[in-house]
Amino acid sequence: MSDFDDKVAEGIKADVRMISGCHDSQTSADTNVGAFELPNPAGRAGGACTAALLQVLYRDNEDTGRDLSWVETLRQMRENLEAQNYEQVPQLSSSRIIDMNETMTVVENPGGRRRAVLIGINYVGQDGELSGCHNDVLNIQQYLLNVLGFEEQDMEVLMDDGRNVEPTRANIESAFGDIVRKSQPGDTVWIHYSGHGGRVEDQDGDEEDGFDETLIPVDFQQAGQIRDDDLLAYLVKPMAQGVTMTCLMDCCHSGTVLDLPYRFVADGDHVEMERNEGFDMGGMLGVAAVAFGAGQAIEGMCCLFEILSDMMSMVLGD
Repeated sequence: MSDFDDKVAEGIKADVRMISGCHDSQTSADTNVGAFELPNPAGRAGGACTAALLQVLYRDNEDTGRDLSWVETLRQMRENLEAQNYEQVPQLSSSRIIDMNETMTVVENPGGRRRAVLIGINYVGQDGELSGCHNDVLNIQQYLLNVLGFEEQDMEVLMDDGRNVEPTRANIESAFGDIVRKSQPGDTVWIHYSGHGGRVEDQDGDEEDGFDETLIPVDFQQAGQIRDDDLLAYLVKPMAQGVTMTCLMDCCHSGTVLDLPYRFVADGDHVEMERNEGFDMGGMLGVAAVAFGAGQAIEGMCCLFEILSDMMSMVLGD
């Protein structure tokens, strides 16, 4: 391993992989999932990225991806999208270098617990309303249950359908924090987001293109967007060593939305995963408290203040 790899492993303990449907500069789209021959449990719309991946892995309710390599999976996704006249380029980013010719594996430890957070936002009643994100969640949920052996009680589903947990910013962040706290070495985690993605001006200078990529919660007008820096801080970095986490991000501008240090682009030109030599090591390492770890940091500061107070009392004789 190089010094770069060592520093990454120090800063990101878990084995994190993210499949996205497009470059940061590209947009995603709803599609007619009938064209992708999917189970389609609740309508004919769905996200193009989710549909393309499931067409590779899970046709006719059966596992069709067990012997495919990572590169075969991503390139078949690309072929499926091209067949429906989409220009999106699927990508895989990760916290570790992956041999793209190895078999794509989500569950590395069959004996571990399997947990998922599934988010589908149609923005019902808002400008820019989508129609396929709920269906994406239902299709992915069936894949996880029927193929990968997940249990429904270990899945948290957030959808703006009036029945599930509302996908507000606070609820999404809470779901991510909860799965981080629960996950132990040897566990498998699946994160799925289907909804709008965005780009906002970078605030800390760690983006070459000058923009942070974002997830857009249902209450974004009041609560704001969830930046890639935030996702790295409270979902990726705190995840325990020995956890394997696979994320599927079906939204616009999602290529680097987890800010991971390695990437493969299924454009036909790339044959292996590449290091992002411009990866912000300074922002990744040595951060004492971020997001869901802030509570522990605040508690520690309170203890420190108590100790200092006691010391002052002793000095002043109070």
